[in-house]
Amino acid sequence: MKAERQRNPRPPLDNEGLERLGLFYAGRYATTRAKLATYLRRKLRERGWEGQSEPPVERLVARFAELGYVDDRAFASAKASSLLRRGYGERRVKDALHAAGIGEEDSAPAREDAEAQAFTAALRFAERRRIGPYAEAALERPQRDKAAAAMLRAGHRLDLVRRIVNAAPGEVPEPDSF
Repeated sequence: MKAERQRNPRPPLDNEGLERLGLFYAGRYATTRAKLATYLRRKLRERGWEGQSEPPVERLVARFAELGYVDDRAFASAKASSLLRRGYGERRVKDALHAAGIGEEDSAPAREDAEAQAFTAALRFAERRRIGPYAEAALERPQRDKAAAAMLRAGHRLDLVRRIVNAAPGEVPEPDSF
C-alpha cells in the first residue's frame, strides 16, 4: 500500500495573504464584486483568519473595484454579448447577470442591449437548431412544440418564438414585424 503523503495545513490568512488571494483571483478570472467576495469568504472558511478584527473582505473588494481590477458593468456587458452571440434570449441574459451577483444599476445597459438584440438572438438560436425558417422541411405539430419549448428555455419571448417556429422553411421573418 502506498504511504499517504502528509499535508501541512496552510497557515491562517492575514491582510497580506487575503489581498494576494484577491489579486490572483481577479487577475486570473473575469469576475464580479459578488463573486470575488464569495471566493475570499470561502478561503477564509478554509484557512481561518489570523487578525483580531473581522477580515476586511468588503473593503478589499471595494478597493479592487475602485482600482478597476473588478468591473461589474464590463462583466455584465461581456456576459450578455456572449450569451446573445450564442442565441440566448433576454430572460436568460437577465438570469445570468443576477446569478453573477450584478446589481440592477450595473446590469441595466447589458439588459437593454439584450432587449434590442432579441430578434437577432432568436434567429441565431433558430439557425443553430434548424428551427422554423432554417428547418429543412415544415415541422409537424409535435416537433414545433418541442422547438418552441427549446426557444422558451433559451430565454426568448413567446411572441418571437411563435413567429419563428411557425415560419416556413426559407422564409425568414422581418424584424419590423415584431
